[in-house]
Amino acid sequence: MSSHSSRVLTQTSTRKTGAIPAQNPNLPCSPALSPISPTHLPDDAELHRLRDALDHAAHAGLARLTGGLSPAALTAAYTDWAVHLAISPGKQAELAAKAAGTWSCLAQYAARCVMDGGSSEPCITPLPQDHRFDGSEWQRWPFNLIHQGFLLQQHWWHNATTDIDGVTRQHEAVVDFVSRQILDMASPSNFFATNPIVQRHFLETGGRSLVQGFQNFLDDWERIVHSKPAAGTEAFQVGRDVATTPGKVIYRNQLIELIQYEPTVDKVRPEPILIVPAWIMKYYILDLSPENSLVRYLTAQGFTVFIISWKNPTAEDRDLGIDDYRKLGVMAALDAVGAIVPDRKVHAVGYCLGGTLLSIAAAAMARDGDERLQTISLLAAQADFREAGELTLFINESQVHFLEDLMRSQGYLDTRQMAGAFQLLRSNDLIWSRLVRHYLLGERTPLNDLMAWNADATRMPYRMHADYLEQLFLDNDLAEGRFRVDGQAIAISDIRAPIFAVGTERDHVAPWRSAFKIHLLADTDVTFLLASGGHNAGIVAGPDRPGGRFQVLTKSATDRYLDPDTWTKVAPGREGSWWPEWVHWLASHSGKPTQPPAMGASSRGYPVLHDAPGAYVLQT
Repeated sequence: MSSHSSRVLTQTSTRKTGAIPAQNPNLPCSPALSPISPTHLPDDAELHRLRDALDHAAHAGLARLTGGLSPAALTAAYTDWAVHLAISPGKQAELAAKAAGTWSCLAQYAARCVMDGGSSEPCITPLPQDHRFDGSEWQRWPFNLIHQGFLLQQHWWHNATTDIDGVTRQHEAVVDFVSRQILDMASPSNFFATNPIVQRHFLETGGRSLVQGFQNFLDDWERIVHSKPAAGTEAFQVGRDVATTPGKVIYRNQLIELIQYEPTVDKVRPEPILIVPAWIMKYYILDLSPENSLVRYLTAQGFTVFIISWKNPTAEDRDLGIDDYRKLGVMAALDAVGAIVPDRKVHAVGYCLGGTLLSIAAAAMARDGDERLQTISLLAAQADFREAGELTLFINESQVHFLEDLMRSQGYLDTRQMAGAFQLLRSNDLIWSRLVRHYLLGERTPLNDLMAWNADATRMPYRMHADYLEQLFLDNDLAEGRFRVDGQAIAISDIRAPIFAVGTERDHVAPWRSAFKIHLLADTDVTFLLASGGHNAGIVAGPDRPGGRFQVLTKSATDRYLDPDTWTKVAPGREGSWWPEWVHWLASHSGKPTQPPAMGASSRGYPVLHDAPGAYVLQT
């Protein structure tokens, strides 16, 4: 074989295999064929660090523009929907027929309105929770035609975005949700030219309503820019108007203050109550105005009450994760309670995410033989997140990592970013109706104590939120036995303390059917109570609040399982607040009343540090 043929064969082999041929000493040294020295290659670890830094910075910048929504996740959902719709001629024909029917119905309605002098039987009625078109002005020409056309269009788009073969359930829910948000923005109730109530108010006030609305807009903008509280919250000062139940801070660490409340009766139940609120909220939702305070009610019923007040984290707390919150929060608080009320088991209460954290702590304690819990109460709390409502719509790999990049750059999830996500779940009530009232009608919505608390939000550390999204929402590790504490898996089924779980009928954050799954996870007695109201108002519903109702039923560890629909048919219903029912259950699991414990325990390392409500709750 010639030298030339040999070289050609070698180069051809190189192109096929990607190998670098051995250097031929008889050939001149060519840069194209010379071996590359490893010392000239960039270090792989350094390349990864540079790549991650660039990607994280780009994603964080983009996340600030999109409000934390991943464009990739949204694009994937709409692509899935559009492609499957494009290859579904049957669905297309159905939508075309529905569109023709919609236009026909609207045309007939318009004709009837003309013939009847402006009023006629509507083509479509709003959903029970939709109050945008309640006013009598909306039934007059031409606004009746305008709002009927909008509702028909909204109904058609719901049909267009749902029930398409092949689209994943999550993508269908995302497309339906986002399309609904877009339509809500375009609602005729949001614009001066198409809202008769706004126009009437403008004429009645001689135009002053829009002037006042513009002043409200400037005031809100100035408050946002300078991070000031929302308008009206000045009337609900923490420690003066809300969070006024007498008590003392008896313990503080880098994450919590623990408040012990003063007894209001001569004798109390021997078992104290420890309340674990969610770390994304100020604790005083359970100690609002005196007539609306769950803490005050419990002390009046003869219980010694402790509550955790979480620190409002900053960028310095970015690396605090779920296990830090368990150790520095729940377990540290239990140690303090045990020192002040020794040799007594504890009624542990968790609200919202605080209930999830309490479930984790209780399962780990049960696994380790720690029997300090007398009972466990879970208020609007979830342990299984597979059906956790519309909050889970955007919880996928793309969205979680996109949010992580945003939080990594900040060190935390900001209060406005969290508030925005919750407001979208009820955008008509919490966003658009508010904007119409404040800026088009020029009126301020009077705040109550619950609304003022809702405006006093907290941040969430980067690591905690990442752990929470990945392990609980995305992977559902707690419900499926993969969540690990101290290196070992835990299971809710290990818990033997009786459980009292509360769900609320209109909960958009922790849907009651999701909270109901505690029946499937626990192997102990479970008393489930379904209360009227939403996630917050349904829980903060004292005996003085009219119109409450609830159903309650106890399932022992040996009883057969009832699905949620069957449960609602057989569970006895009652009128009034659910608080007395819960207190009766707590009392049935408590000893005879005895002398109240002292405030704090200086000799055991838990001296009285400060009057309630403490310092952490005042952090902004």
